[in-house]
Amino acid sequence: MSSQGSPTKISFVYSNPTDPDAFEAAYPEQLAVARELPGLLRLQASRVWPKEDGSPTPAYRLLDLYFTDYAAASAAAAAAGPLVKATLEHATGGVVIAFAEILEDA
Repeated sequence: MSSQGSPTKISFVYSNPTDPDAFEAAYPEQLAVARELPGLLRLQASRVWPKEDGSPTPAYRLLDLYFTDYAAASAAAAAAGPLVKATLEHATGGVVIAFAEILEDA
């Protein structure tokens, strides 16, 4: 059963950008803005491993922002205008942003 009092993360799943070099040049700014979000407990940035056969990956990068609960994540989202603006400007392949309840963290 879901509880809004459960630990929550906001996940950004970046699709393959049309210009990876431009994305990488701008990505540190996005991380810096994300680190300033109120209530942020932890930030995890990752890059999707390339496929061995060279075909496109299902995503390019992942960014997970961790908060104590849904209310804290929502408060951060309300202050995330600069992050969303930078993300939409540089995520030329598209991005999916999702709130998720953390069910297990080992």
